[in-house]
Amino acid sequence: MVKVAAIQMASSEDIEASMTKMMELADLAVERGAELLAFPELCTTRWFPNRMRQGNFELAESAPGPGTDRLGQFAASKGVVIVYPFFEKAGKGEYYNSAAVIDADGRLAGVYRKVHVPNVMGWHERFYFLPGNKGFPVFETRVGAIAVQISWDVFFPEGPRILALKGAEIIVVPTSNAHASQDRWEKMIAGNALANGVFFLRVNRVGREEKQAFYGKSFCMDPHGELVHRPAGSRDSVHITAIDLDEVSRTREEWAFFRDRRESQYGELGERLAVADKLGLPAGLYSGGKDGS
Repeated sequence: MVKVAAIQMASSEDIEASMTKMMELADLAVERGAELLAFPELCTTRWFPNRMRQGNFELAESAPGPGTDRLGQFAASKGVVIVYPFFEKAGKGEYYNSAAVIDADGRLAGVYRKVHVPNVMGWHERFYFLPGNKGFPVFETRVGAIAVQISWDVFFPEGPRILALKGAEIIVVPTSNAHASQDRWEKMIAGNALANGVFFLRVNRVGREEKQAFYGKSFCMDPHGELVHRPAGSRDSVHITAIDLDEVSRTREEWAFFRDRRESQYGELGERLAVADKLGLPAGLYSGGKDGS
């Protein structure tokens, strides 16, 4: 059994204050036996993508950097794995909505960069972030094979499918969801969990900010697409779930979706992408035949 902790929290305008709160909640999670700790999307800052402001780029940090170094020291001292979502500066003019996976020895196992970047009122993410360019990595850690999908990513089932095929056992989903959207997120994550036979740990931020009221309700979904426990509430909290990773293989044997896949029949997906690229169109807008007609 592995104890996983969804540490949901409201963030401060002061990064140091947010980090201090993170460490306090992390200590509480460890006291309760957690071995995997996960924080919400962009957890050290207020939700700055609600506006387009050039000055917000100063909030970005590198990896390795101050945040990963500090959490790496904590991980090594406590023997826990941490998923740390942050605003990443990867180079001049190169910024991402990212999550670092830190192993239990303090080592930076790697970074996932959000692939699907939305741009709607209150979530002006394309102003700040490039689409991720690291693909869909799976990180081998002391507690198991960990992967990350950040918020909007879960509405694109290709990512979770790739991660499951690459051996992911737990997919951590840091989010910044507000308003009355819980049912939709829960349904989508349940579908991804069921279709891929994998655990999902969703951790959402809380607190009322300028334009959003983040509702928390973090949860863990099992490989059958069922909630392991009822979701958390809407305040700062440590939501701990004990999971049996052997359930991943048992579920995949019982529901043999991977066995029954027919990759040879899915070529049309690649063909649509190739034709759309040739025509200079987004693939989702192309509905013509193989010859582009």
